[in-house]
Amino acid sequence: MRLATLDLGSNTVRLLVADVEAGGRGWCVVEADQRVTRLGEGLAARGRLGEAAAERTAAAVVEYVGRARRAGAERVAIVATSAVREAANGPAFAAALERVTGERVLVVSGDEEAALTLAGVLGGLDDGHPRAGPTLVFDIGGGSTEFILARGGAPVASVSLRLGVVDLAERHPFPGPVDWPRYRALQAEIAARLAVEVPGEIRAARLGQLVGTAGTATTLAALDLGLPAYDAGRVQGHILGRAAVETLLRRLGGLTVAERAALPCLEPGRADLIVAGTAIVLATLDLTGAARMVVSDRGLREGILARLSVSGLTGWGPLSMLGRQDG
Repeated sequence: MRLATLDLGSNTVRLLVADVEAGGRGWCVVEADQRVTRLGEGLAARGRLGEAAAERTAAAVVEYVGRARRAGAERVAIVATSAVREAANGPAFAAALERVTGERVLVVSGDEEAALTLAGVLGGLDDGHPRAGPTLVFDIGGGSTEFILARGGAPVASVSLRLGVVDLAERHPFPGPVDWPRYRALQAEIAARLAVEVPGEIRAARLGQLVGTAGTATTLAALDLGLPAYDAGRVQGHILGRAAVETLLRRLGGLTVAERAALPCLEPGRADLIVAGTAIVLATLDLTGAARMVVSDRGLREGILARLSVSGLTGWGPLSMLGRQDG
């Protein structure tokens, strides 16, 4: 069966179309794409989705739904996260998308987002070898950051923090080379938030591995690898040590936003966010005491696909709502 998933995030819209084997044993990617639309732009200050950001995002969603249908997808699952669930006009935005696409839009909670992300990440990192300890997955998004602790492939603790790179970059902008005293203030703010808001069970866990997913982590991996163009296969499973992350921060911090945007594998829409994202990565390494992290190219959209491929669009909680509307 050919399925399509759209991850409607606070910064990026991601499309995945794949042929799924019977029983969800695996899938073959038919088409994958993503676009930075910055839906969460100004949300923290206004509490509402801005008109321009909503229009950019809606245009991307409409285009991706059209591409999925032309690719022969039997079902299109659209899942919206932090920006839509937190905005006062989020329900109206989701309803408008449903009208123009004819597809349901599921706005997931932070816990649901964490569970789906974990399913996507672990499905891509399962090498058949037991871990010496639990796995902690962290997903840095535009409007939130999720931490999910798993043992034996099952989640045991998770938290979704209203800590995203869009708000951080708006409050701590670095349009030119980084002013390092101001960066240290940003780092201190993030560290203080994590120390208070991440549950003790996660902070105290003796990890077998730390896994980072989403745009910040994959961009840092691509830069560390020196890729001339993004290659998901090479990014998947790449190891980033703390020293490598610090080296990348110094490199990025010496550039203007325009110069960062010109780097291979760094989308222009992420150029003003990557410093804040890297600060969250380093704060997470500090929090956990981990010396390195594994990078996962897979995340929420693959988690949606994994759940749909097993459930067949029925029998998995809120995802039973997904699929084309009747009439």
